Amino acid sequence: MKPLTISLISCFLISCGVSNLVIQGSFPTPNINKIPLSVAVYYDDALRAFSYMEYSETGREEINIESGESHIRLFNAVLPAMFEEVIEVEGFDDPNVQGVDAVFAPVIEEFQLALPEKTKLEVYEVWIKYNMRILNPSGVSLADWVVTSYGKTPTETFLSVEDGINDAAIVALRDLASSFSLNFTRVPEVQDWLSTL
Repeated sequence: MKPLTISLISCFLISCGVSNLVIQGSFPTPNINKIPLSVAVYYDDALRAFSYMEYSETGREEINIESGESHIRLFNAVLPAMFEEVIEVEGFDDPNVQGVDAVFAPVIEEFQLALPEKTKLEVYEVWIKYNMRILNPSGVSLADWVVTSYGKTPTETFLSVEDGINDAAIVALRDLASSFSLNFTRVPEVQDWLSTL
């Protein structure tokens, strides 16, 4: 058998070992007072397609975690509870941008996963670090801050590694929803921006 053929077969066999997990879950709408503003939300391609690859200790790809759509579902549940009007736009050249008070453009900066088999702890853990950005319709920054969320779930709750990771991620996302919605007006840069309106 030719070396190239052997190489291709090896790559195929390795790729077959990768587990693909799409984060699934629901997010409650927070019960808070709305801010009387119209806000556009922009989800860039990096957020929409966000995924994280977990590697084995030998460097082999093990689990590909796709969470982009779950982040969008989360913000789509939270933002309408926070602001009087929320519209989704495709970019700053979208004509709808000019009619809003601000544009919210979140960025996922980091995703971390801790598995019981590696930590020797009986929990699945997920950390997600976000860069929250509020910009004016021209794209000029109004507020920019970091939010970190955390979720964990005990191993005895689950029948599979995928279920454990999924639920830890959903707990982390719900942690984000609570922190973001309750602390938004306490962020100093946000306070400064709101004081100018």
